Formats: sequence, C-alpha cells, structure tokens
Amino acid sequence: MAEPKAQTPKPAGNAQPKTPNETSAKADNQAGQPAAKPAPEAAKPAAAGTDPKPATPAPAAKPAGNAQPKPQNPAPAAKPAAPKPAAGAKVDSDLAEPAPPRQQPGEAKIPVGRTAIPAKTKGRHVFLLSSFVFVVLVPAFFTAFYLWTRAADQYASDVGFSVRTEEKSSAIELLGGITELSGSSSSDTDILYAFLSSQELVRKVNAKVDLRAIWSRVDIEQDPFFAFDPSGTIEDLQDHWDRMISIVYDSGTGLIDLEVLAFDPVDAQKIAQAILEECDSMINALSSIARQDSIKYTLEELENAVERLKNARRTLTEFRNRTQIVDPSIDTQNQMGLLVTLQQQLADSLIEYDLLQDTTRENDPRVTQAERRIEVINARIASERRKLGLGENGGSGEAFANLVGEYEGLIVDREFAEQAYTAALAAHDGALAEVRKQSRYLAAHVKPTLAEKSEHPKRIKIMLFLLLFSFFVWSILCLVFYSLRDRK
Repeated sequence: MAEPKAQTPKPAGNAQPKTPNETSAKADNQAGQPAAKPAPEAAKPAAAGTDPKPATPAPAAKPAGNAQPKPQNPAPAAKPAAPKPAAGAKVDSDLAEPAPPRQQPGEAKIPVGRTAIPAKTKGRHVFLLSSFVFVVLVPAFFTAFYLWTRAADQYASDVGFSVRTEEKSSAIELLGGITELSGSSSSDTDILYAFLSSQELVRKVNAKVDLRAIWSRVDIEQDPFFAFDPSGTIEDLQDHWDRMISIVYDSGTGLIDLEVLAFDPVDAQKIAQAILEECDSMINALSSIARQDSIKYTLEELENAVERLKNARRTLTEFRNRTQIVDPSIDTQNQMGLLVTLQQQLADSLIEYDLLQDTTRENDPRVTQAERRIEVINARIASERRKLGLGENGGSGEAFANLVGEYEGLIVDREFAEQAYTAALAAHDGALAEVRKQSRYLAAHVKPTLAEKSEHPKRIKIMLFLLLFSFFVWSILCLVFYSLRDRK
C-alpha cells in the first residue's frame, strides 16, 4: 500500500511566502529575544544564487483504509542570508562583508572604550613660557631699548700697513738671478701685532691725541658701555682701547688692518694717524737695534785686534830704543860678513907666514910682523864671534843671539796682530755691507680714512646675535629641565 505524500501547508489568506533574506533580517532583529517555537513544517531553502519562488501546493491524498500517516520531520532552518541594502544606498561591490545592522529599540548596546580627556594647561607649560619671556624676550627688549635710545653713533677710520724688508744685492747677484729684491718679515710683523695691543702704545697715543677726552665726549651716564670714564686708570683705558680698536692680522700675507672708532670722524682719523706714526717709529727702532746687533760682534773683534796690534808695535819700538838696533837680522848679516872677511884675511896671513918661514931666517922682522898680524886677526875674529853669540870655538857668548831671538818673537807677535786686525776689519766691513743692503720699513697700503656716515654700533647685527644666543640658552635649559623630570 503506497504511503500518502506529504502536503505542504497552504499559506493563510493572501500572505506571500518570505524570502531567505527577509527571514535572516528578521532573525537578526529578534536577537536577544526568546526564540519562537519552530513551526511544524519549514519551507525548504532556495538554492544559492537563485530567487526563491513560492511552491505550488499539491493536492493532499487521503489515506487508504485505516492506515495512519507517518509523522513528517520538520525541515532544517534556512541559513541566514546577507541583508539587503537600504533603498537608495550605494552598494560597494568590493566589500567582502556586509555593513553592521542598525540597532533596533530594545536591543543591548555594544560597550565602547573611554575617550581621551581634553588637555589642560599645567605648571610646566607656564614655566616654559615664562622662562622664554625672561631668557629671550626681556633681554632682547632691553638691549634694543639701549641700542636705539642710549647708544651714541660712532664713526670708523680704517688704516692698513705691513712691514717690508728690502735687500739690495750686488751686480753679480743680480746677474745670477739668485737674490730676492724685497719681501715681508713675518717676525717683525708679529712683533708689531703684539705692540698694537700693548700699554706702551696706548700711553704714547694718549700723550699725542688725548684719548681720554676723545672717548669721553659722550657722557658716561648716557652711554655707559661705549663711553669712557675720564677718571679711569691706564688699565681702564687699555681695556677701552680693545673695545674701540679692532685689529685684523693676516699671517699669510703679513698685512695688518685696523678699524678705529670714535664719536667724531676727525677724532677717529687722528687716532689712526697717531697709531701709524708710532708703529713706524717702532719699526725704525727695531731696524736700528738689528743693525747694531749685526755689527756688534765684528766691532768688538775689530777693537780687540787693533789693541793687540798696538801692543805689539809698542813692544817692538821699546826693543829698538833699548838695543839701538832697528833690525837685528840686518846687523847679523853685517856681522857675519865681517867675520867671513876676517877669516879670509886670517887665511891669507897664515899662508904668508908659512912662506916666510920657508924662505927667511928666524929673526927676520917680516916673520915677526906676520905673527903679529895673525894674532890681531884672531883677536878680532874672537871679538866678532862674541858679538854674534857664537863664542870662541862654539863657546858661551849670548849677547847678540838673545837680541835676535827677542826681536824675532816681537816680529811674530806683530805679524799675528796684523793678520788678526786684517781679518777683523774685513768681517766688520762685510757686516756693514750686509746691514746697508737690508732696509726694514713700514709700508701703509691704506692711509687713515675720514668717515662720512656713522656705521657703528651695528644694532641689527647685535640684536640678531643676542636673540640667537638667548634662544640657544633657553633651549638647553628646557632640555635639561625635561631630562631631570623624566628621571624622576
């Protein structure tokens, strides 16, 4: 016997069957409420991607005989579909998930995190602002007030110079091309640069142009920074000198540039001219000192050589006056010539005596005379030998020999003194020639100028530097403050 087919319940009245989307939306809207009892029979879900159509109810078949119809299991609930967008809303096809549903009245609210508390002004903010005012703005305000209301206008006079050394060479050196005609002396320039800041120059210039009166033309009460107190000491004047005179020294070229400030342009030019004159005098003094140092040693040597030569000649003169011999060497030659003559005569007499003995008798007067002649010649020879210091037969007779020895010693001393004098004189003359070839002088490439417009003090430049420095100080203080605060 065939089982009766299950009949789909027919909707009541004109109600239309609900689509899965409507069913899902209703289920979402009823979230949180007690679930309704399931219907005895549920509609089968529509296939995915197709529009659901109302099922046509089939006629119910009556059961045959006493057969009881089997109970039908309820159909599984349809899966909720994505909700439809509201009418007029633009749908983004790229979105992977649907927008969250609207919250219906009576539904539970979703908890939200705590929002940020509005910032409030704290003590450290007030401290930073007040420190900026006192560290940066207040000093800038007072500095600007002083510069534009109290500081007097100043005029500048510029002057530039250098130390030059010129070397004059001989014609041979010029032809060889191995000499330098002129150049700058760096050591002298360094000395001059140190002299420009010395108290000696300040004192000399003050004696010439009265710096106290020039730099105190503006009252000290009006401009206490740039004006000078006339009652100040020389040390105070030197400190003010460093503020009013700027020195620029180029060690490579040896050039020195000065900028002299004063409250009157004529006064500034007078100070610059006085500085130029004093520097020129100092360089000339250095040249004189260098010249004296160059010839000092040679001059001392020359003086010693002259004195030695004088002593040698004086001693030789005394010897000649004492011995009555101008040149013992000449007398010695004369004495030796006389001795040779006597020796020759003695030889002739001896030959004549020998001949007489062979030809005459013993008592012949000619023999006696020859003997007498031989004796006289021998006596003379002995006397001359004693004068020469030879002595008889090389014996002791030292008179003339001592004189000759003493004379030769004096001659040697005199010749040495003469040679030393010649060398010292040549060295001294060479030193003098070197000194004459080198001349050191001060060359001014910029004469003292006369200003027509006041350019000092440089107010804007001073203000910019002050603001920049104050801002850096304030920034460092802020960084230190926050670093200490973070370490707590």
